Amino acid sequence: MLIAVLAGVVGIAIGVVGMHAFRVSERQRAEGIDVDEPTMPEGANEVLASLGLAYIVVDTVDGVVRANPAAYAFGLVRGHTVVHREVLRLTARVRGDGVIIEEQLELPRGLQGETSIVVNLRVAPLGDEYILVLADDRTEVSRTEAVRNDFVANVSHELKTPVGAISLLAETIEGAAEDDEAVRRFSKRLHKEANRLAVLVQDIIELSRVQGKNVVHAGVPVDLSMVIAEAVDRSRLPAEVKTIDLRVGGDLPRRVHGDPDQLTMAFRNLIDNAVRYSPEDTRVGIGLSSRDGIVQVTITDQGIGIAPENQERIFERFYRVDPARSRSTGGTGLGLSIVKHVVSNHGGEVALWSQPGRGSTFTVRLPELEEGLDDLSGLGYEDFTHDDAALSPTENTSDHAPRIEKKQRPAS
Repeated sequence: MLIAVLAGVVGIAIGVVGMHAFRVSERQRAEGIDVDEPTMPEGANEVLASLGLAYIVVDTVDGVVRANPAAYAFGLVRGHTVVHREVLRLTARVRGDGVIIEEQLELPRGLQGETSIVVNLRVAPLGDEYILVLADDRTEVSRTEAVRNDFVANVSHELKTPVGAISLLAETIEGAAEDDEAVRRFSKRLHKEANRLAVLVQDIIELSRVQGKNVVHAGVPVDLSMVIAEAVDRSRLPAEVKTIDLRVGGDLPRRVHGDPDQLTMAFRNLIDNAVRYSPEDTRVGIGLSSRDGIVQVTITDQGIGIAPENQERIFERFYRVDPARSRSTGGTGLGLSIVKHVVSNHGGEVALWSQPGRGSTFTVRLPELEEGLDDLSGLGYEDFTHDDAALSPTENTSDHAPRIEKKQRPAS
């Protein structure tokens, strides 16, 4: 029994020692194996960093090995995964054919694909193991091109009407040269069409200028009270013809950063529209207020109002709620589009409230200048104070005209 016990103990000891020796041997053998991991070609990282484009590097199973922040910002990469199947389709083609592929795609963007991005993709082999995807954002270029094509088509259509009318009237006048009454009648219509064409061309020029100017870099501090007073003054004559009372109320203690000419043009368009589409003997109220760093200007009329189905499109170029009425009143369909572009250029927003038969209210909101940048002293501006409150369409009209007091401030 003793010998058997000793033999068992010795056997266990030998087994433990053998197992330990086996594990040590396996560990040493594993440490001696040199595995060649795939690596990026020499200098590739430096070249990619200097391109200024979004890039993605994927391996043989389309796992993302490297991507810059722009690729994540564009929504092309999430975690270590390429988001879009269209991109993976291109990497598979390059991996199979070994050729460079270039293609422009419109891809969904956002967690739910609520927006889209247009990118020009260039996919190429990178070394033996990787595929490189370069992405150039072409969204703004594509949008601008679409807007330009649409704008040219609309302009061509809009110009045909007055040009055709002028040509026809000229032929009619030529054929009725012996009839003085007919010549006078058709000459008057010819003059009206020529004026309409001139207004349309001017609006097109103004819209192009608004779209092309960078207000952020070229803007200056603007006294919006002075801008409103100037816009009201320019609209006063057509308002007096229809005996429409222009009433300005409120105060704007702070200035905004922007282009005074653009802002004057925008508010004049809003006031002109209010006058143009309001019946006689009514009132247009312009209200000024400031709160939480935001300037708010409201233009309220007592006109015909705008139906809900037309309100979403009211700021589109050449869109008219009633084309026949717009042409009879001299509207080109560009005024509100100019307003929207001007307000957008200034970092603001324009909103519309309207009900048929109850008039319309356009509200423009713009950011004020920061504290310390709003000192009016020594700039030679005129101060405008308004003592009348802006009125809603439901308020009764008054025989009192708006009173604007000007106080000249001496220039430094």
